[in-house]
Parts: sequence; structure tokens; C-alpha cells
Amino acid sequence: MAKQETTTKKKHALSFWTDMKLWKQILIALIAGLVVGMILGPPAAAIKPIGTIFINLIKMLIVPLIFVSLVCGVTSMHDMTKMGRIAAKTVVLYLFTTAIAITIGLGLGALLQPGAGIDIAAAAAVEAKEAPTLMETFVGLFPTNPISAMANGNVLQIIVFAILFGLAINIAGEAGAKIRQFFEWMAEVIYKLTAIVISFAPYGVFALMAWVAGTYGLDVLLPLGTVILAVYVGCIIQAIVVYGGAISLLAKLNPVRFFQGIAEAQAVAFTTTSSSGTLPVTMSCAQKNLGVSRGVSSFVLPLGATINMDGTALYQGVCALFVAQAFGVSLGMGDYITIILTSTLASIGTAGVPGAGLIMLSLVLTSVGLPLEGVAIIAGIDRILDMARTTLNVTSDGMVTVLVAKTEGEIDEAVYNQAHVLEAEDIPVESPPAK
Repeated sequence: MAKQETTTKKKHALSFWTDMKLWKQILIALIAGLVVGMILGPPAAAIKPIGTIFINLIKMLIVPLIFVSLVCGVTSMHDMTKMGRIAAKTVVLYLFTTAIAITIGLGLGALLQPGAGIDIAAAAAVEAKEAPTLMETFVGLFPTNPISAMANGNVLQIIVFAILFGLAINIAGEAGAKIRQFFEWMAEVIYKLTAIVISFAPYGVFALMAWVAGTYGLDVLLPLGTVILAVYVGCIIQAIVVYGGAISLLAKLNPVRFFQGIAEAQAVAFTTTSSSGTLPVTMSCAQKNLGVSRGVSSFVLPLGATINMDGTALYQGVCALFVAQAFGVSLGMGDYITIILTSTLASIGTAGVPGAGLIMLSLVLTSVGLPLEGVAIIAGIDRILDMARTTLNVTSDGMVTVLVAKTEGEIDEAVYNQAHVLEAEDIPVESPPAK
């Protein structure tokens, strides 16, 4: 009898966990991983492979998801004027929010003085990496071999090829219609595979958080706590005030619903520190939780995961003032303006380049004559900062997608205004009726 009761309790406990919404599972896993990591310390790294497997599965989805989704997104827009309008809105919004983010970073850097009292003797020489020129960036958009671009994960080239391929399908007549149907079927399979991978998110998040907490601990975090505080507070302000305000004032939607709907993507971004790696989850949230049409989300989100770097830009502002204060360099208003412009333009100029964060920071520091050696001081906490800035990047992607969808009449407000966050299987992904 006792054995039967124990079995029943186990079934109830398992049912309670499996019936729980995914975002709640992820939140519990994140907190549990943090606690376990702090208790175990460095040995917690032993469970990191579970997180690595999850990240590998997410990365596995990136190339097919971007390509198939973009092709479907382009083929769903038979009106080329509409596609151009959506692209223009997307780029303008991304640049505008990036400029605001860097301004907030500079403001917090000036207010909190993160570089005050830092021992610059600990800094090691850091070699500046040369950023690509504007022309090199433009030429590099066009692949000589699209298969090679996919194999190498060159997201910008994949985006360009997918857009051109989708346009060709639209003008190919009857043959194009058959190819379009194939890609729609393929998209359904990719989305189902995405849902399967996402279901493992709590376990990957737990392992990654335990590793971060166990590896870095308080010994590394406390001495540079002001830098961490400035970046995290800045990300929270940008998310709540700027994004929440835009959702409320421009889209006339409830900002609380937005943050509920994007929560799963935020949790995955926080632990994986990869905007592109989080893309499958972000697309799932946009379509199934926020009611954005597949056409708009398939076009705006892959672009945002590549060129939108609000969190990274905010981080540049804090770090620039940190380095200036640590080395006793005074910055004038002209320097502040230079930092804002450089960071905003560099967010596109370094898109798709490995080590983009370091290249952007090198550009910013060089533009106002600050020593690059300061980068080494924050190298030990870069992972902690990366978690916040990646989360903000993903949140910005979602916000811009909602704004663009709202202006184009491509959002299902009944889905958006739901009272709770839905799981991937709760709502079929369908584009709203053509306007």
C-alpha cells in the first residue's frame, strides 16, 4: 500500500512539472542552477555538457530556420512595396533603439562611476581588432557560394540569399508556386523540430547557470560589481521604459503581455548568451505568444538577431566610461556624441563578425582616444555582462517585430492579449487574414 502511495506521489510530482508552463520551468531551472553552482563551486562545471548539448541543438536549428523562414516570409509578401516598407521600418527602429541604449549606458556610467578606484596595473595589453570597412561589409553581404555560407554560418549572406531566392520564387509563376508549397511544408517540420528542442530548455538552462555561478562566484563579481550593476540596471531601464513605452504608446498594446510573451526567449538568451542561438525560441514566442504573423516574424527577427545590438551598445557606453575613469581620462560632450554615433553604426558594420563585441568596443575606445588595455580589466566578468546584453538584444528584436506587425496589420491581438503565456502547441501558427 505504501509503495503504491509513493508511486502515486511520484506521478503527481511528474505531472505537476510536465503540466507547468515552459517559462515557469525555465525560471525555476535558472534559480536552481544558480543555487547549485554557488554551493558546489568549480565542480559544478561537471554538468556543463548538458548545457552544451542544448546549445548545440539550438545552433543546429539556426541555418535551416533562418533560410526556410525567410524564404516563406518573402514569398508570403507578393507586394514588393510592402516588403520594402517593412524592411525600412525594421532598420530604422533597430538603429533608433540602439542609439537610445548607448545613451543610457553613458548616463549610467557617468552617474555610477564604475571605473573609480580600479587598479589599472592589472590590465594586460589588448590587441585591437580591425573592423571591416563599410564597403567591405556591403560586398560581404553577397555570397559567392550560398552552400558555403550556410556551412560556415554566415548569417548575413544566408539572409541575402534567402531574400533573393524568395523573390525568384514569387516571379517564377507555376514552378514557383510548387517550390513555395514545398518550403511551407518544410517550415512546418522545422517549427515542430524547434518545439522539440525548446522543450529541453529547462535542463540546459539549469546546467549552464550552475556552471556560470560555480565558475565565477562572488570572488570575481564583487570587485567589479559597479560595472555589472550599471549594465544590468541599464538593460532593465531600456527594456521597461523604452520597449515597454513603445509597446504602450506606439502599438497601443499592453506591455505586461509583451514581457510575458517574450519571457521564454529572454531566459534562453540569458543563459546561452547568443542572439542567433535564441532565434528559434524568439520566433516561437513572437508567433505563438504575441500573435505576430509568420511573414513578419520570419523577416524581421532573423535580421534583428544579426544587426540589432541594443544590449551590446549599452554595454559599450558603460565600458567606455569605465575605461576613461580607470585611466583618469576626461571626456567632453563631443566625445560622448562620437561614442553614440560609433556604437550605433558599428552595430551594423560588425554584424556577423566573430568577436563583434570586442571589435565594437575597440572601435569605440579608439574613436575617443581611450587605451585598449582597459578591456582586459573586465574580461573576467564579460560572460556575466554578456548574459544581460544578449537578453536585451533579444527583447529588442521582439519589440520591433511587434511594432512592425502592428503597423502592418499583421498581429492577432486576441492571441497577444491572452491572459497567460501559451506553450508551443497551444496555438497553431497562422498568419492573420490578408488585409
